[in-house]
Amino acid sequence: MDPREASTIAAFLITDFAQEMQTTQRVLEAVPADRLDYQPDSKSKTGLDLVRHITLEDEWILACIANGAFTAPPDGSDACGIMNPTDAVALYKVNVGAALDRVRGLSGEQLVEVLDLLGLMQASRVNFLAMAVKHSVHHRGQLSTYLRAMGGTVPGIYGPSADTP
Repeated sequence: MDPREASTIAAFLITDFAQEMQTTQRVLEAVPADRLDYQPDSKSKTGLDLVRHITLEDEWILACIANGAFTAPPDGSDACGIMNPTDAVALYKVNVGAALDRVRGLSGEQLVEVLDLLGLMQASRVNFLAMAVKHSVHHRGQLSTYLRAMGGTVPGIYGPSADTP
């Protein structure tokens, strides 16, 4: 892929991610704050774990793409300061949007640079951007399946849900 192609693809992915962010915020807002300990199985993350994971890792992946290097993933423990959905939404709106803006500023030459994801895989920055969109949507989907079991309602995601008029 040449830098011009990478820029075209990145522009599409950035627009897509920005649209997905709105849906992710609605899902985070729909999480019942009194049921954050909900976990469908012992192998599954709790509701709070997923809220933190989405909020922290969406920003982390985008920031690493913008910085040109992957660092250790963020700490999803209580030390992160996200204790409820309100905390998550506030951080998500500011931090993920700012990280996405930094990616938006990358040149085509930067977008084709290959990064190493902590020795697990290597790919261009634009490929990691595509992965960032998929990662976010995947974990948001997990969280959205928790909502009714947590006593909440499911917002419209790609159209109305059974809980939306």
